[in-house]
Amino acid sequence: MKHTKLVLPEFMNNQGSLFGGYLLKWVDEVAYITVSMDYPDNRFVTIALDNVVFKHAIQLGQILIFDVHETRMGNSSVEYQVDVFDGKEQTKVLFTTKITFVNID
Repeated sequence: MKHTKLVLPEFMNNQGSLFGGYLLKWVDEVAYITVSMDYPDNRFVTIALDNVVFKHAIQLGQILIFDVHETRMGNSSVEYQVDVFDGKEQTKVLFTTKITFVNID
């Protein structure tokens, strides 16, 4: 599933690039939306982010494309790969991680 986000001034750090905490928040949010839509009758919580890699600085006004796809399904957990691309250079990976959710039902 793909999601998009615009980087606004309030998300910037004192170095003039995106504060990493906002990106992690958005990754958790878009992955949660994806797992909730993939498994609508279940309740999930985030239990892990693996291999968090910030590959490039993200600038004010950039449009981010979040590509979220399932990589593993366990008995009570599901893992997604999240890749964040530059909206203009859609082949340029800015960030990547895996996120794992557990079903609490």
